Amino acid sequence: MLKLTFLGTSAGVPTKQRNVTALAIECLNPYLSKSGDAQQHKKSRPWILIDCGEGTQHQLLHTKLSMHQLSAICITHVHGDHCYGLPGLLASAAMLGRLEPLTLIAPKSIATLLEAIKLTTELYFPFAIDFIAIEEVLETKAGKVDIALDSQHQLSIDITPLSHRVSSYGFGITQNIHRLSLNTNKLMAAGIPASSFWGRLQQGFDVVTDDGQQLRSADYVDKEVRRTRVVVAGDNDRPDCLRSAVTDADLLIHEATYTTDVLTRIQSKNPDFDPMHSSAQLVGKFAQNVGLKHLILTHFSARYQSFDNQNSSTPNMGYIRADAESFYQGSLWLAADFDQYMVNGANDLVDSKGTDRVHYLGSARSN
Repeated sequence: MLKLTFLGTSAGVPTKQRNVTALAIECLNPYLSKSGDAQQHKKSRPWILIDCGEGTQHQLLHTKLSMHQLSAICITHVHGDHCYGLPGLLASAAMLGRLEPLTLIAPKSIATLLEAIKLTTELYFPFAIDFIAIEEVLETKAGKVDIALDSQHQLSIDITPLSHRVSSYGFGITQNIHRLSLNTNKLMAAGIPASSFWGRLQQGFDVVTDDGQQLRSADYVDKEVRRTRVVVAGDNDRPDCLRSAVTDADLLIHEATYTTDVLTRIQSKNPDFDPMHSSAQLVGKFAQNVGLKHLILTHFSARYQSFDNQNSSTPNMGYIRADAESFYQGSLWLAADFDQYMVNGANDLVDSKGTDRVHYLGSARSN
């Protein structure tokens, strides 16, 4: 299960209602909540941050997210509305006493930015930053980074190059949770009473009983895998770049900076400059063509007000919605700051045809 909290949904500049881009993704293990260990469950909420626009750390103050449980930061590209908040957030993590290493997946130039700020401001990190350059990942690691959250909880982050004025990337976040479930009915039917052997079998060990009977763990343990996948795109004017990445995704999160008419007007007004952003219609058409059932749009131009009314003369979210829905017929959401969503993946792909995978939870300010 992946819980999304939008920390910033504005493009380029903040507004009174929206900060610039940042998205928190909590990696939740639903099996922990069923284990009865409430304390363990409370402390086992690792999360990752996708982009870190200026002011992101202020937005975090309105959530329950802990800087100590932040596992990784991924930066889609070097434009300021996606990365200017990174030095401040890392500095605050240091002042809050973080000591655990932190993974940072970003373009190489982000390392240069951090080094310059460390040098000029005497910034010191008491924790190690495991910097992973996106360019090197694409060259040597098959475009993927694996993060083990624990022995049964893994995260895989694959990277897709996009189309923008600078190198920009999309991140495919795949969560795999493995659960070993002991088939007690089968054990009882085989005449094997409850004992310490049961625990060993569930942990994956083969055992020999007191009377010499050999028991194979694989014969009595069912393996269940819960898989959840979300694709988060950086700035991009060609959604089709993500065709392969979204093939098995539960959800796509993509920028929709403009409506089609505004984007066309901008491109016509200055033929020598293309902002290389997507319109809501462009993303909606792509999502419809590839059969995506769930789509969240974000990164809206400041010209669009936050209310949703297609009949208003003032540009607003209603314009964005209408533009997307001119092609897209699936479940559509327009993200606002502090909006939270839960994404539930499939169990062993048994329910892979299910459509109700994404749920809106409300605002982090009130949850």
